[in-house]
Amino acid sequence: MRALYLTHPQVRIDAAIPVPLWGLSAEGRARAEAFAARNVVPKGAMVFSSRETKALELAELIAAAAGTPVFADHLMGENDRSATGFLPPALFEETADRFFTFPQQSIDGWERAIDAQARIVSTIRTASASVPPDTPAIFCGHGAVGTLLKCRIGNRRISREEDQGHIGAPGGGNGFVFDLAAKQLLTDWTPMEEIAADWFE
Repeated sequence: MRALYLTHPQVRIDAAIPVPLWGLSAEGRARAEAFAARNVVPKGAMVFSSRETKALELAELIAAAAGTPVFADHLMGENDRSATGFLPPALFEETADRFFTFPQQSIDGWERAIDAQARIVSTIRTASASVPPDTPAIFCGHGAVGTLLKCRIGNRRISREEDQGHIGAPGGGNGFVFDLAAKQLLTDWTPMEEIAADWFE
């Protein structure tokens, strides 16, 4: 089964609000709306999402274009970073680097990369089992767990070099197509503006 994993685009950063409750910024929402309006999403596609606000906002736009509901699961959420809460951008990037560099360690109390990887792979596998044959599936999620998923499917070492920030568009809003059952990574991170309808064929 071919499926698309798509990360949320730019968000409204607010240190006073828990990160999982951040929504899309004006730029991020405009990008998501433009993607949904391009008729890239096949009618009837099943849309799955993290329960985090930014991912749900993306998923709702995509599901509206597909004419289907959103199936949300908290296990599709980003790696658990609640131990540190909000971090200033420079410190966040340094901590994220260590998260990917030492996947078997908890970085400052963060969920370990190997645990986040096992969680997202298991959750995607369970969701995929509910998708009828020949029905496209779209998973709306996050950059770190998306990268961990990509590494597992593509049989690649966990590395920050595999992250969307190094390969796709800055600010998120990137996707890749995969076949979990066949263990095939069919594309790498690609900006949502470059994703086409034939990706689902």
